[in-house]
Amino acid sequence: MGCGHVGVNAAFKALDDGLDGLVRYREPLARHTTLRIGGPVALYLECDTVSDVALALEVLTAEGIEFTVLGRGSNVLAADDGYDGAVIVLGREFRRYALDTQGRLKAGAGVALAAIVQEAFSAGMTGLEFAVGIPGTLGGALCMNAGTRDEWICDVVESVVLYAAGHGLVSVRGPEVDWAYRGSSLARQGIILESTLRLNPGDTSRIRASMESSLKRRRRNQPVALPNAGSVFRNPEGDSAGRLIESVGLKGASVGGAQISDAHANFIVNAGDATAHDFLTLVHMARDAVLEQHGIELKPEIKFLGSFKSP
Repeated sequence: MGCGHVGVNAAFKALDDGLDGLVRYREPLARHTTLRIGGPVALYLECDTVSDVALALEVLTAEGIEFTVLGRGSNVLAADDGYDGAVIVLGREFRRYALDTQGRLKAGAGVALAAIVQEAFSAGMTGLEFAVGIPGTLGGALCMNAGTRDEWICDVVESVVLYAAGHGLVSVRGPEVDWAYRGSSLARQGIILESTLRLNPGDTSRIRASMESSLKRRRRNQPVALPNAGSVFRNPEGDSAGRLIESVGLKGASVGGAQISDAHANFIVNAGDATAHDFLTLVHMARDAVLEQHGIELKPEIKFLGSFKSP
């Protein structure tokens, strides 16, 4: 669903007058994605309260404006022409967290994952070590079921609070969520606002050792020094997307300012002035080469925001 100028202008006025948070018109998405790529979004909304979220959904729905929720943009490729819709970012009230003495960590969906990993470590609580070094917010981690080959965020989720249009606040227990590899049913149920995680007391020295080991592995095997969107493709059953892309000779390949990383072939980095078109060209090159040589169709893990022209 697209949105015309009349609808955008009317929505901007209503939301600028009514939101506690921030409203911007034609905000560059490159400022809000870890790839540092992306043209302007029609409306950029920072919702500070539940009332803000409710009003935003009401106005956007009334004006027929498509929207998406954006965390830190760590797994997003935004189109060069931008996004003809609205981006909702969770602000002030959704960036708070508290850990009680029983190991229950209640955190807003806008909290940086790194912050709660550090909070758990400082309190001597185990359960989040696997998430050290993973960029993005808690909401994004829940939506994508972030994790490693062996551990996932779903393993520690006690409950999730969402805002569903027409229903208001909805609480879902962790076991009731349909968790999957790099995905969950949460995005289909509403906007994730908050979650309670269940952690356990642990040995601080072991927690530190586990975190340091994970960080060293990420720094050794991933291009942490250059803008990227994380893993580009999902790993196919029993194999590695990075290994497959490297096997077809594309590790280090570049188009314009985008490059398939020398560190890990399942990462595409912005080497300086990459466009979304450059990035997408490499995505197609890798997918087509792996399909031709191995008969395996790689599925993208990153999300595409906006309209793209085939390279």
